[in-house]
Amino acid sequence: MKLAVVGGGSTYTPELVDGLARLREILPVTELALADPAGDRLELVGGLARRMLARAGHPAAVTTTGDLDAAVADADAVLIQLRVGGQAARERDETWPLECGCVGQETTGAGGLAKALRTVPVVLDIAERVRRANPGAWIVDFTNPVGIVTRALLNEGHRAVGLCNVAIGLQRKFAALLEVEPGQVHLDHVGLNHLTWERGVRLGGPKGRDVLPGLLARHGAAIAADLRLPEPLLHRLGAVPSYYLRYFYTHDEVVAEMRERPPRAAEVAAMERDLLGMYADPALDTKPELLAGRGGAYYSEAAVALTASLLGGGRSGAGAGVRVVNVRNDGTLPFLPDDAVVEVPAAVSPAGAEPLPVPPLDPLCTGLVSAVTAYEHLALDAALRGGRDRVFAALLAHPLIGQYALAEKLTDRLLAHNREYLAWA
Repeated sequence: MKLAVVGGGSTYTPELVDGLARLREILPVTELALADPAGDRLELVGGLARRMLARAGHPAAVTTTGDLDAAVADADAVLIQLRVGGQAARERDETWPLECGCVGQETTGAGGLAKALRTVPVVLDIAERVRRANPGAWIVDFTNPVGIVTRALLNEGHRAVGLCNVAIGLQRKFAALLEVEPGQVHLDHVGLNHLTWERGVRLGGPKGRDVLPGLLARHGAAIAADLRLPEPLLHRLGAVPSYYLRYFYTHDEVVAEMRERPPRAAEVAAMERDLLGMYADPALDTKPELLAGRGGAYYSEAAVALTASLLGGGRSGAGAGVRVVNVRNDGTLPFLPDDAVVEVPAAVSPAGAEPLPVPPLDPLCTGLVSAVTAYEHLALDAALRGGRDRVFAALLAHPLIGQYALAEKLTDRLLAHNREYLAWA
């Protein structure tokens, strides 16, 4: 079984390798192909990957290449985890929106649109090359903004599923509070990528007993503090929002905070330099503790479990099951278009991801989900066809922007900072 990782030079990759080593029974990889144009980084990451697998007694071969076509040839699954423009582009995404009084964040608001414009054409080119090399391969997209990128892939007919680590992170936190194994916790997770709510926490299975009311009663303060949201909000919602909802529910407070501290991208860039220095040590054969601060917690478990389900669960079929993924709506949320991409639990198998039924959403959620879905439609149109007017339309539609003069200012800044990545600009 061959797994290709596009963006294999990422400092995230050892997290994935750690999961492959620990979960080999459900995903028996024989070749891990890491593809990345950044040769120096790729060799450091590839070297650590080989040492980690050797330490675990894992037989998989690790290959590294700057040749994408060679990497994806004969791959059973291709994981895409890239960042067009690197941390420098991310830092700009986190900075120029603040000049207009808007949240500066790499997936939400104006910064998220900039990332989508840079990313969608690149990912679609990769996907087309995967399809030419191996039409049966599955694409797992971990590249943000996952919802928009996955929608682009599905609209072009690619065998793709989007993946985010928000759900698995909350599952693990709830399991720790409940003092049970994570596999016993199932989430009533619903919404769009980076715009989701946990409306139930069920023990034992998707139809198990809902313990969310008790969790909020006993641990509401701790959960709210972890999400950096007001505890009364969680009780009023009767649900646990994802961390990203703070950009909507406490927007002005977040903007004030962001103006008082350096961009997250600067912190991550410094961390990446330290990590790459560690990866260069030939004695290092485990993922360093510093990697936990890089982001992407439980990424390896989520990616391995999803890929295993798509490929039949390895030899035993143990990987098949329900996964929280980004998938075509097709009536799951009836107030959204069928081609919208939603983030919900789905039954995943080699046939694909089939969303499970979702109870009706509260109007408090439907309004926001509808507005962001409309924005995502316009954002994808701008990414595919370009043009200042399309960029402006997407910004005007976004519920965190929505004002003519503000959208005009943000459009100018977005284009000024991204012209080198936009073929039409």
